[in-house]
Amino acid sequence: MPRRALIVIDVQNEYVTGNLPIEYPDVNVSLANIGRAMDAAEKHGVPLVVVQNFAPASAPIFARGSALAELHETVSSRPRAHYVEKALPSAFAGTDLADWLKTHDIDTIVIAGYMTHNCDDSTVKHAVHSGLAVEFLADATGVVSYENRAGRASAEEIHRVFTVVMQSRFAAVLGTDEWIATLESGAPPARDNIYASNQRARAAVSAAGR
Repeated sequence: MPRRALIVIDVQNEYVTGNLPIEYPDVNVSLANIGRAMDAAEKHGVPLVVVQNFAPASAPIFARGSALAELHETVSSRPRAHYVEKALPSAFAGTDLADWLKTHDIDTIVIAGYMTHNCDDSTVKHAVHSGLAVEFLADATGVVSYENRAGRASAEEIHRVFTVVMQSRFAAVLGTDEWIATLESGAPPARDNIYASNQRARAAVSAAGR
């Protein structure tokens, strides 16, 4: 059995009622699943780490000291084993998370929280490069849309692409129900690789062209 820790990243009011509202999946759905994952972790003895991001007090989002930078009640109302404060996307950058995981013999981290393509993805990559296995709860996370000089991408598009890429190499991507079932059954989650993921995509294109 893997020695897991559930890492709940940046579930703060800013993403719910603030200036950076989660667009996809529906934030009420992801919040409910985050709560369910936290409850399941407690039930099955999986330690819980809560991560909170702060920006300077003058920042337009996550301003230190503001109500919007505070943890959402879904997370603040539940027990945790460890707390991490960060100022960069990865929950490992400039924090004691790696040391805490090593002290507690954790070999697998489970990611929930916000945002899929930013702090979650940065944390996933950091973990993999550190030798940890990762599980990613796709319906307990979320995304906003972007538009800049490189183009425009909808929240749904960003979430879909990032989760597909994660599953190809970096994490086992699961729904919350599926993850809870693995805790109860002990069955390992399905993992994949770049080559097999690409071969399936090429085969699908080839079949569609016939």
